Amino acid sequence: MQADKSKVERLLKIARGQIDGILRLVNEDAYCIDISNQIMACEAIMTKVNKEVLKEHLHHCVKDSLNDQSQDEKLDEIMMVIDKLVR
Repeated sequence: MQADKSKVERLLKIARGQIDGILRLVNEDAYCIDISNQIMACEAIMTKVNKEVLKEHLHHCVKDSLNDQSQDEKLDEIMMVIDKLVR
């Protein structure tokens, strides 16, 4: 992985903390909207992590592949990810 590991790790730890908080809210029978807001906050963090990973993938793995035989494979991989993102 070419992404800034410390940044990715920090964001994932925040998301993990949010998930723990969501589990607490569920166990405490918290207000549904409060739970939903926390779920959306966690999703936003995960989206940010994914953007960081994919950005660095494009800047390194895909860019580097343009000079060798794996360029079609790398472009196909990124297209599959884009397809999943736009569903």
